[in-house]
Amino acid sequence: MTARSGLRNVATAVALITASGFVAGLAGVRVNTSSSLPLGLYIRTDQSGTRLIEFCPSEPYASLSRDRGYRVRGFTCPDRAVPLLKPVVARAGDIVKVSPAGIAVNGRLLPNTAPLPRDAEHRPLQAWPSGIYRVHPGTVWVASTYSRGSYDSRYIGPVEEKSIRGRLKPLWLLHS
Repeated sequence: MTARSGLRNVATAVALITASGFVAGLAGVRVNTSSSLPLGLYIRTDQSGTRLIEFCPSEPYASLSRDRGYRVRGFTCPDRAVPLLKPVVARAGDIVKVSPAGIAVNGRLLPNTAPLPRDAEHRPLQAWPSGIYRVHPGTVWVASTYSRGSYDSRYIGPVEEKSIRGRLKPLWLLHS
């Protein structure tokens, strides 16, 4: 094999992988590589009661999460980064208590939701103000109980439903 044919094979492989990812995205398949949810494939669904959502965070959280690498660059959100995939933990009418201990919903403290003072790269994080909040219509609160390091409502507060791009359900998960 010549260097030229080897380079052509690599270019072909990259093109096929890119095209496969594009087709999978059009088919509603999402790949989660973050630690906020189990690693694996998730698929968009029309089931309204589904707990997992993908959403584009509002500013200034969109730029912060993109610039710090919490979200990779892409074309789905207005800030040219991919949406966040998170579980919904509170809906309209629920009572959310935010404290240094974490997020409690309707009196139940959710595990792994205590805000961290710094991210994995030791950059400071600003927790959402402690207090008791009633979830307003048109908003939800999202939080990962799967990972202490998730970037979610413990830092960005409530998420407007209009920023939700889709609802997801697991398709294939890689269990450790």
